Formats: sequence, C-alpha cells, structure tokens
Amino acid sequence: MDWHVRAFLKASLAWLTAGVTLGVAMAAHPVWTIYRPAHVHMNLLGFVTMMIYGVAYHVIPRFTGHPLFSVRAARSQWWLSNAGLALMVVGFAVRAHALPSGTPLLATGGTLAAAGAYTFVYVIWRTLDGPAGMRAAMRRTEQTMAASPRPKLPVATSAKSVER
Repeated sequence: MDWHVRAFLKASLAWLTAGVTLGVAMAAHPVWTIYRPAHVHMNLLGFVTMMIYGVAYHVIPRFTGHPLFSVRAARSQWWLSNAGLALMVVGFAVRAHALPSGTPLLATGGTLAAAGAYTFVYVIWRTLDGPAGMRAAMRRTEQTMAASPRPKLPVATSAKSVER
C-alpha cells in the first residue's frame, strides 16, 4: 500500500478517535457542547473525508488501469488537509471562548483544507483522464494553434525597403 494511502487511512482513524472522544466528553459535560463545531469537523472532515481520500487514492488507479497522476500532489494534499483541519479544530475551540485569534485560525485552516480538497479533485480528475486523455488534450491544443490565423508580416517589395 502506498504511503499516502496508508497515511490518509491512519489519519482518518486518528480523527475518528478524537471526534468520538470529544463527543463522549460533551455527553458527560453538557457545557462542553460549545465545542460541537470542532466535534463535527473532526468526524466529517477528519474521519469521513480522510477515509474517502485514502480509499479513492488506492482504488481509482486500479479501477481505471491508469497510474495516479501525481503521487507528490497526493502527499502534499495529506499535509494540507490535516494541517488545515487541525487549525480549524483549534480555531473552533478558541472562538467558542470569544477570543479574537479564533477567526484567523479558522480561516487559515479552512483555506488549507479547501486547498487539500481541490488538490484531491485535480489529481483524481487527471487520473481518470489517464494517458489517453492527456494526449487528447495535447492534440486539441495543437489543432487549435494550427487553425488559428497567423499574423502577416510585412514583406519587402523593393530593394529600398530591404535596405531600411
């Protein structure tokens, strides 16, 4: 199993553990329900989404018969997604106490998590296209360039115009 697949699956399980633990704490201490947004994001973005990322990175290349478009991007996505979610969780917890640093933490984390999701979409989309899709896109670009009118350059008509 590839590193990025295993990393997403393990991160998913770690986020599930954290989310369930916070859920139990909220049940035991109802005042802690102020952390509900953090709990929800741990479970949905942390457990569910990370699991989807890991399974998709393992399964899609095998179903399509094409190699993953970019392993490097998948690894970067792991860092973006997990760092973003961690900042979001901290931001939600800090904001629950009306501290001004909560919103910038949340915004930064959300931006990183979104960048991770966009990276996932791009990598899977390009993987689904496969090598034939990439070649077809290159052919379309070449055809478009060949069909576009070329600018006409002035042509010298006499010896005087050539000298100038």
